[in-house]
Amino acid sequence: MVTGALKSSDELVRTPPTLVPEHFHPENYRDAWGTLSLTTHLANTAIQAVGAWVLQIVFCTLAAYALSRLRPAFGKVILGGILATLMVPASALLVPKYLTVVDVPLVHVNLLNSPLAIWLPAVANAFNLYLLKRFFDQIPTELLESAEIDGAGPVRRLWHVVLPMSRPVLGVVSIFAVVAVWQDFLWPLLVFSDTNKSPISVALVQLSSDAPVSQLIAAMVIASVPMIALFLVFQRHIIAGIGAGSLKG
Repeated sequence: MVTGALKSSDELVRTPPTLVPEHFHPENYRDAWGTLSLTTHLANTAIQAVGAWVLQIVFCTLAAYALSRLRPAFGKVILGGILATLMVPASALLVPKYLTVVDVPLVHVNLLNSPLAIWLPAVANAFNLYLLKRFFDQIPTELLESAEIDGAGPVRRLWHVVLPMSRPVLGVVSIFAVVAVWQDFLWPLLVFSDTNKSPISVALVQLSSDAPVSQLIAAMVIASVPMIALFLVFQRHIIAGIGAGSLKG
């Protein structure tokens, strides 16, 4: 895609294709940025990804801590029900999720064309919750018992003992949460009909008929850069977190 974005539209459709552009057109990136309003759509995507990340970290961490350390009644049944959702194809949940965001139960609010339509479904992530729970299970019980003897309640033990030790797995969950929203296409396509509020993945499709192929490819490259940079910067933490949160025995 990088070299394709530097070609002219005529060269892109030529047969046989060329690997290296005969004439470089770096202006394709500039034109794509302006023509396709990438600033707006990248900002929309960032807002949706950050909001989903924050809510997912808060609620998945609390739920995982409760299931791992507070041992609620029917905790194993609840965990089994959560894990059972992993066996349901994502496409099978599209209609129920859509009906929910169109008319949210109890409050009867329509969330279409709102970041909340992305944030709320993202909170219910069974895989990340289970990853956090498995990590919390491996924290030595003696540490939590010592904190309890010192007078620390459940919330204080979570804040001062569990979370500082859980930075690797929290980093992995954060990456998974952000990447899942950034690369998602079908769900944002359903809930965003307003192009000005669409994330970059949907906007490129909605605007594809009005832009040359070379600019579309340049826009795809630009849209990929944040996730590639995120992986390169946090690569060591991702590998460490996956190892720390892996299953034992």
